[in-house]
Amino acid sequence: MKKILIRVILPLLVLAGLAKGLDILINARDFQFFGGITHRIDTDEKVVALTFDDGPAENTDAILDILKKHQVKGTFYLIGSDLEKNMDKGKKIAAEGHEIGNHSYSHTRMVFKTPSFIREEIEKTDELIRQAGYQGEIHFRPPYGKKFVFLPQYLSETGRRTITWDVEPETYAEIDGNAEKITEHVLANTRPGSIILLHVMYENRKASLESVDAIIQGLKAKGYRFVTVSELLKLQPHSPSPS
Repeated sequence: MKKILIRVILPLLVLAGLAKGLDILINARDFQFFGGITHRIDTDEKVVALTFDDGPAENTDAILDILKKHQVKGTFYLIGSDLEKNMDKGKKIAAEGHEIGNHSYSHTRMVFKTPSFIREEIEKTDELIRQAGYQGEIHFRPPYGKKFVFLPQYLSETGRRTITWDVEPETYAEIDGNAEKITEHVLANTRPGSIILLHVMYENRKASLESVDAIIQGLKAKGYRFVTVSELLKLQPHSPSPS
């Protein structure tokens, strides 16, 4: 009986360990098998990048008005299908001097997808970003932060950097949906070189949108300066280039 239990349980434990390790790898913010990945930079300078995922959608004008009010440039990781439907909003983001990144075309979890699927998702969205008038370097942010082998490999081969984050208040159920708690979390957890992630584009993200004004004011009061992701990367001279 003991031998039977070992034969049954041991393989299950091994499989469970492998599954857990794979999940950690897929969701890692600061590691992937290929190419450059950045979740923050190491610096003593009080600089921070404020980034927004998804859209462009109904709250585009509202977030742009907030950023303009505070003279802050943000980095927007746009979904290709949203941009295709709302090109005028994408053009406005670009025209107001903000950075635009690629967040895939369909916002599908790009894990265990074929290389051709990954290529289409990235290239189609890059083309739409150019149509919006954005001329800067286009970095990539994986949907849901998930990546495994083929996605990082393609990004590396085409010279694209993966950008994740180190501050994301909405990931906590007890914080998400409450503007005051979102603000408190960001102010408490931001450090020099942080990349902050917020979702503000859709109507169901009103709390996150409402937090942005207080976040900017609070970080400025602490002496922080806001930069785009590309500007942040330039402040880390020894940051490795995508291989």
